[in-house]
Amino acid sequence: MSGRRLDHTAEAFAFIEELDRLASPQEIIDAMERSFARFGFENFIMTGLPHPDQRIESLVLLKKWPLGWYQRYTRSGYDRYDPVIRLCRQTVQPFEWSEARYDPEANPKAALVMHEAAEFGMRQGYCLPVHGLNGFEACLSMGGSSPDLTPRTKPALHLMAMYAFERARLILAPSPRPNPLTPREREALRWAALGKSAADTGEILGVTERTITAHIASACQKLSAANKTQAVAKALQHRLIEM
Repeated sequence: MSGRRLDHTAEAFAFIEELDRLASPQEIIDAMERSFARFGFENFIMTGLPHPDQRIESLVLLKKWPLGWYQRYTRSGYDRYDPVIRLCRQTVQPFEWSEARYDPEANPKAALVMHEAAEFGMRQGYCLPVHGLNGFEACLSMGGSSPDLTPRTKPALHLMAMYAFERARLILAPSPRPNPLTPREREALRWAALGKSAADTGEILGVTERTITAHIASACQKLSAANKTQAVAKALQHRLIEM
């Protein structure tokens, strides 16, 4: 593993440790601004995804967006045409904005949203969909003029974003809970947080890869997590595992 990769991992865990000391939404916004800026992101928004009868501004948890863009986006109902929002509803995997495809001739309003976002300095971006097993849908979308998006930075950004989302949700609506995870589920998530595959963890713990995969799947179900990274973020946030 290269030194640069280690830097990304260290950045992610330093960010997580910092968030644990914070107690207000504004403190989280400030911490996100500092940490995401190191990856070239200047703006971000954390929000639920609206149903047809909802307005997106009622679902925004945290944001650091240019005021003019936020006003234009909400006033014009751009979330109805935003290709990033549309793709958020279709996948649980993080994606670059450029992967949110649209036909500018068939969907001119989608093209307008992306063009105007670029006018406010958000030419490229990265989006983390958040889907709960209860149907809850949200996302953390971040943008900048030239962000650092590589196979080495994306895993760190994914974990940071998921943890920030869980921390913000906990502060805004705290709900203490007992630890629902078994010791093996906790071990599987702890090794996953350290970047180990199911095969690696199975070898460490002396069990099969299939067994570790089953533990992680069970942990995801208990934590209402759509994937392993979200489960790790929730487990760290709620102190269900220790590093």
